[in-house]
Amino acid sequence: MILCILGRQPELGLTELESLYPGKVTRFGSEAALVNIDHLDIQNLGGSQKAARVVYNLYNAKISEISHKIIDSYSKRAIRKDLSKLTIGISAYNANIKTTQIKKIGAAIKFNAKKLGGTVRIIPNNDPVLNTATSHHNKLGLRENKKEIIIIQHNSRTIIAESIGAQNITALAKRDQTRPKRDAFVGMLPPKLALMMYNMAIGKSQSILNKKLSQPAILDPFCGTGVILQEAYLRGAKIYGTDLNPKMVNYTQQNIAWLTKSQAYKLHIQQGDATIHTWNYANELNAVICETYLGQPFNSTPNPTKLEQVKGNCNNIISNFLENIHPQINQKTALCIAIPAWRDTEFNTIHRLPLIKYIDKLGYNLHNKNPLLYFRENQIVARDILILTKIKSR
Repeated sequence: MILCILGRQPELGLTELESLYPGKVTRFGSEAALVNIDHLDIQNLGGSQKAARVVYNLYNAKISEISHKIIDSYSKRAIRKDLSKLTIGISAYNANIKTTQIKKIGAAIKFNAKKLGGTVRIIPNNDPVLNTATSHHNKLGLRENKKEIIIIQHNSRTIIAESIGAQNITALAKRDQTRPKRDAFVGMLPPKLALMMYNMAIGKSQSILNKKLSQPAILDPFCGTGVILQEAYLRGAKIYGTDLNPKMVNYTQQNIAWLTKSQAYKLHIQQGDATIHTWNYANELNAVICETYLGQPFNSTPNPTKLEQVKGNCNNIISNFLENIHPQINQKTALCIAIPAWRDTEFNTIHRLPLIKYIDKLGYNLHNKNPLLYFRENQIVARDILILTKIKSR
């Protein structure tokens, strides 16, 4: 059993896991999910910060019992002859365990290990939870002698799990910040979200086909600077992209060439208006994944008249795109698209596009019944993620 610590917007991470491992995912409190599998590579996930293998399941456990389990197990591990110096971090999620208590557990492991002739380095805690950067930079879970102990509670159940890795934030940042072409004006789709969307679409496609896809074919019809395509390429997909703006086509071509160290994909990135374009390869696609037109950016919630104008424009463009691509793709093609939603931060409400209410009339099934929103704390324009498949007839 694998425990996943979900990201800042946990509903997205949970949906990503459910898409990839249908029937094997159980929510565990507000911050985590349990996946009933033996192995998981966290670097292929965008919405989970850490992954850990479940070691102990305890019920109605007091801190003394939890402490004893951890201290006894890891003090003995420190004297294993096949391991160099043991490095341990400890994190307690949603648990009534204070930082001082975590420090006491670490100190006891170190003291007992020394008595037995072993040495342990304990990563210091300033908070009950080690942040992802600390786990990643200390390589916790990536080596047998570098482990993070994760304690998490939900209702009467306490899980103690041993890390198998943390999200590689260094690699994600490098792909985002060092690619040759970026453009803040068209929006900066985070690689984490691009990866989540890829997994949601491919997971849905695989469930339709009832088989694992070794080289899925994917299209981004609003490719921008190519963030979705780069994440798809790194997962072995055959990638296609179009964009209305020739500048964006050029940017994507340069970014993919930088990533792949090859010009081979240049011919697969072309100019095209998603509302009228014909993709000659559309019937071969396994997934369509894109961030559609999000409208203009806002620093504050627009007035009702302006909001209705922007909503209407976005709704028209995206509806036309969905109508255009519908007859071109086959029924086994999954779609994961990001459309705009506007946050009213004063009244804590969300304004979504009208097309969501009549998505069936456009010829699609909407598979995520609850909204999946991605946004930063003060961001007005959120990304509203839709997972779609084609209706047989309309």
